[in-house]
Amino acid sequence: MSENHIALYRKYRPQTFKDVIGQDHVIEVLKKSIAEKNIAHAYLFAGGRGTGKTTIARILANEIGTTSKDLYEMDAASNRKIDDFRELKESVHTLPFDSKYKVYIIDEVHMLTKEAFNAFLKTLEEPPKHVVFILATTEIDKLPDTIVSRCQTYSFKKPTRSVLSTAVLKVAKGEKATLDKGAAELIAILAEGSFRDALGVLQKVLSYSSDKKITRSEVEAVTGAPRAEVIHELLTAISTGSLDDAFAAIHAAVDANVDFTTFLKLILDRVRAVILLRNSNKVESRIIEQFSEDEFTFLKELSKTTGSKLHSKTLAAILGAYADTPYAYIKQLPLELALVQVIGEDNE
Repeated sequence: MSENHIALYRKYRPQTFKDVIGQDHVIEVLKKSIAEKNIAHAYLFAGGRGTGKTTIARILANEIGTTSKDLYEMDAASNRKIDDFRELKESVHTLPFDSKYKVYIIDEVHMLTKEAFNAFLKTLEEPPKHVVFILATTEIDKLPDTIVSRCQTYSFKKPTRSVLSTAVLKVAKGEKATLDKGAAELIAILAEGSFRDALGVLQKVLSYSSDKKITRSEVEAVTGAPRAEVIHELLTAISTGSLDDAFAAIHAAVDANVDFTTFLKLILDRVRAVILLRNSNKVESRIIEQFSEDEFTFLKELSKTTGSKLHSKTLAAILGAYADTPYAYIKQLPLELALVQVIGEDNE
């Protein structure tokens, strides 16, 4: 396969612990246990999708000296029946080909049937000394306590927006492209805490760009994210208490066929930033890192506006609209209703 057609998340997948970002609390403990030759017989990696669970499982296998011949990966969503784990029970007892350990990575382990869990539990209770299991799940609450209690559990954090922005900027540089701060910020928001999704969005944008100089407007065009101007118009309208202007901005977003959940995320981020800037001098250094220079200047000015309707009540109302939007028949209705309740009541 041509390198140009390799998915970016595969091309830039970390190969060693030092390449991993955003999971230091996991990496440091694993490195120490390896250095002390204190290898557990079963690990459980729990966390959201795209947070690096399988990648770190492969790195861990490599760090304890397991070669590709002795590394086995199973997708529990496809191999979830009792017969699959009866076969596994037999295979674990054969010695490794050329490694000290045979490593079994079982992804989405919460998908196993009850019968499969019971069959696997017997193997997990008394595994051969040459076997290490690494289980990965996005839904640890669905695992039986008997499974969890027999594993050394690590919780993977969702990467922050700052971490995701740094990651896409680094990958863009590796692809000989430039990414402005606003573009990186928007990609990080769209990724929803997933490295894989962030690089997926970046790949789409790079394919679209003619000069590899990526601007926020290009990310908006490729992803259907709302234009910054529409967001600014809505925030200004809310600040001044103008329902007419607020509705006009919302209708502009509808006409542009934007994803309304994304639209509300961007609004929430900015209303929150305005409230924080207005009420604390100490948060400015953090907020300035999250936005482009022009965007931060705009938000800073809004925070200084006297009598602004951008306050905690408004933030709470928009947060409620965000929660309701995925289930709304008319996607803009929860936001319209929230603004009528906040601005309309303020104007009575």
